[in-house]
Amino acid sequence: MAFEVRGNGGIRAAWNGDAVGQAARRGAARGLALSAEHVRGIAVDLAPQDTGALRNSATASHDADDLRAAVSFDTPYAVRQHEELDYHHRTGGAKYLERALDTERDTVARLIQAQIRKALGT
Repeated sequence: MAFEVRGNGGIRAAWNGDAVGQAARRGAARGLALSAEHVRGIAVDLAPQDTGALRNSATASHDADDLRAAVSFDTPYAVRQHEELDYHHRTGGAKYLERALDTERDTVARLIQAQIRKALGT
């Protein structure tokens, strides 16, 4: 909302709700993209490492229109490595993606909030 003080002492208010909503949405989309990259980095550090193929297959993606983000690992064994709790690893371990999201939940929220605030100029 914008205010204008007139010479006669009156105040004129203009509602910019559509522009504000669009800016907030752009900020949220940017925050989601940054958050997905952040979670990807944490998940890579938590993932098992043998040859490095699993860690190197990690990808962060986002859809600004739907305000969705995803982190994925693209190897034939990524799901099995993630879910199998009985595997023993020298580095990393099971539930690497799940643990990354759980531990970084507050950081993800702060990243998105910061980008919305930045887009709104606050």
